[in-house]
Amino acid sequence: MDVTAFVRELLFGHDCVIVPGFGGFIGNYTPARIDKSTGTFFPPVKQISFNRNLNHNDGLLIGKISASLNISYGDARNIVGEFVLGLRRKLEKGEKFVFDNIGSFVNNQEGNVQFEPDKNVNYHLDSYGLEPFQCFPLEGYDVRKRVIRHLEKDPLRQTSIRKVLWRAAVIIPLLSLLVLVPLKTDLFKSKAEATTMNPLVTAEFENNKQAVDGGNLNEYKKDEGAAQPVLNEPPASVAAEPVAFEENTYFVITGSFKSKGNADSQANMLKEEGFSPEIIAADNGFYRVCAIKCKDQNTAVTKKDSILKKFPGTWISRK
Repeated sequence: MDVTAFVRELLFGHDCVIVPGFGGFIGNYTPARIDKSTGTFFPPVKQISFNRNLNHNDGLLIGKISASLNISYGDARNIVGEFVLGLRRKLEKGEKFVFDNIGSFVNNQEGNVQFEPDKNVNYHLDSYGLEPFQCFPLEGYDVRKRVIRHLEKDPLRQTSIRKVLWRAAVIIPLLSLLVLVPLKTDLFKSKAEATTMNPLVTAEFENNKQAVDGGNLNEYKKDEGAAQPVLNEPPASVAAEPVAFEENTYFVITGSFKSKGNADSQANMLKEEGFSPEIIAADNGFYRVCAIKCKDQNTAVTKKDSILKKFPGTWISRK
């Protein structure tokens, strides 16, 4: 059986492939080069050489044959042995033996094996599909002409200092105004969201929602006149009963609704997120959804910040 096909396949991924009892094929890397006389560019190549002293069995070739043909290791070793025996017989008769796309072997006058590689095959995987090509330099192109033409251009006009000062006098006050206006307003102050992007409601918060501003909790009023959306009542609900809490308890409120169904729906969403929500009936007829209760303000603020992304408009209350 001819094993040259297995040798070729192994040469693409290995730098040394040994045929036990005969010798080893070695891949030598050669970088890309340019033949200036012909203007030819050559890609990187892996040239194949042969060393007859590397004739021990390293298991690479026999293991490849065994796995590819689904036979035992001993049978694969016998196949390689028969191949080498037939190869040596041909060389002793003075015949030329060719490894397809690798090279040819022949005995010289001294009786030594001589290898001639096939230079038309490149076993370097990174050069797959790359072929030598020619690129001739442009004739009549003188880079010095471009340099001279660039120097002959008119110098850039310098901007008048008076014009620069006039622009600065206009721009600086405008920039100062853009910085001071947000700082003097409530644009950057940390406060509870007045709207919610919860898919259950659009704007259904009550008028006594609290805000966290500067680490203090302050009540503020908000108009209750927003239109209330009509939603389907969810199958599961959380009972809204008056509960007696400690005076220093902080509640992380995710929503306040006039519709009991909307409060139940948001409570069920909190349950899916791993919370144990409670629905608290406020004095003004709204239903507050409490995600978690905390004993101190810092813990409550931390919990609020952690769920703001999922439930925008979350705030903290002590009532």
